[in-house]
Amino acid sequence: MSALSDIAKKGQKVAGHGPWPRVVVTKDIWRSAIEDLVEARVTLLGLWGDQHAVHMALLDEGRAEIVVLTIEEPVFPSVGKLHPPAIRLERTIRDLYGFKPVGLSDTRPWLDHGVWGVRHPLGSHRRSDARPPVYSFLPVEGEALHQIPVGPVHAGIIEPGHFRFTANGETVIRLEERLGYVHKGIDLLMRGASLEQGARLAGRSSGDSTVAYALAYARAVESALGIDVPPRAVWLRALMAELERLANHFGDIGAVCNDASFSLLYAECGILRERILRTALGCFGHRLMMDRIVPGGVAQELDPDRIPDLRLLVEVLRRRFPELVEIYDNTASLQDRTVATGHLRPELARKFGAGGYVGRASGRPFDARKTLRYPPYDALSFDVPVLEDGDVNARVWIRIREVEESLKLIEQILEALPKGAIRIDLGQPGKAGEGLALTEGFRGDVLAWVRIDAEGCITRCHLRDPSWFQWPLLEAVIEGNIVADFPLCNKSFNCSYSGHDL
Repeated sequence: MSALSDIAKKGQKVAGHGPWPRVVVTKDIWRSAIEDLVEARVTLLGLWGDQHAVHMALLDEGRAEIVVLTIEEPVFPSVGKLHPPAIRLERTIRDLYGFKPVGLSDTRPWLDHGVWGVRHPLGSHRRSDARPPVYSFLPVEGEALHQIPVGPVHAGIIEPGHFRFTANGETVIRLEERLGYVHKGIDLLMRGASLEQGARLAGRSSGDSTVAYALAYARAVESALGIDVPPRAVWLRALMAELERLANHFGDIGAVCNDASFSLLYAECGILRERILRTALGCFGHRLMMDRIVPGGVAQELDPDRIPDLRLLVEVLRRRFPELVEIYDNTASLQDRTVATGHLRPELARKFGAGGYVGRASGRPFDARKTLRYPPYDALSFDVPVLEDGDVNARVWIRIREVEESLKLIEQILEALPKGAIRIDLGQPGKAGEGLALTEGFRGDVLAWVRIDAEGCITRCHLRDPSWFQWPLLEAVIEGNIVADFPLCNKSFNCSYSGHDL
């Protein structure tokens, strides 16, 4: 019996939660789950608050099992006390709900910058205390140390985030992040929203992952309501997801090279990314394919006359991309900047459950498409590239290999694309339920959990970006590197500010 199955049997199972169980547990069972996290028997997928409860999603990677544990008390044993990946999640629960994780060592506010006008906006006891919370960066001791503050306003078009470097000369001793500047209040906006409004909000959590978020949300809603989506819609969703992955990987590969002052590949990758976005516009009516995935299916049909455009796109990328890869691999000055820079240890990647290219470049093979085998990926053939080096170069190569795999997937999707309806009517309100979904975005796994009432409205929806578990690792990989290599490390991670800040 797996650790998750054992835990689930000890708790009280909640009816109407799909496709995986949610169980209400005692503090003792909660503590035993924390022990399983510490011993790496399970992986933390998410930790979030509710009106009168706290939920924790756990994954058994080997068995592809997920369980959501619920503790119905505002005072609960801290997960972050023994398992650091939970610290920022618990700080967020404190900010939004006012709940108390007992034993949490870092009780500084995280998303709350003191500008909301209220404290604990999602809790049952809001406080009209708008005083800015005191925030102190962690102290660093040593000789000849100096601090370099960067942000939250950055050069160019980029979201806000503050980075506090402590350095000895050019060598970084510690990096500490301060995020939350683009908190949008999506959790609160979801409360009472219709399923259609929820889809629009989900798709705007992180604009570069609008397809991944919309897909996770839609699948969570469909699981909650017990809805089967038409096969053609399922395959069109995957087509959009792979186009989104391609566009972002080309953007990232070019941006890493640009931060190493190699603008040629930046320009060439930008051209290919633009071609992908224009093809998406022609096929689905929007460059980012925003609002195209909805609960019950997809909102727009793929015109058969556009299929040759997709085949031509694959042909062009297949012909041009290997030439760019050869330039990357054979430019010594570029390799000098990326190889052995920003090394992420495999054990740290596993501990934090790092997804996407961050995890796979450091030996963690998890990919929700392959591990959980959600449709249509259960009927498609593709490999999940994994490397052990864990440096900037490895994270670039994972993207390169994933581009190649996405091209294969698009070809398979076009060959096997079913005919038929693209959307099913959700029906009249009357059925309540809860659902959870995990989809693979270009950064890694995106989690969506939703509760729907009998009126067809959302009572709670939580969305978790893969960046929650990647941002802390960026702090780790920059230590011992020079300050000038931070842009390279940062871009090789390319964490989302918006998706993290909610």
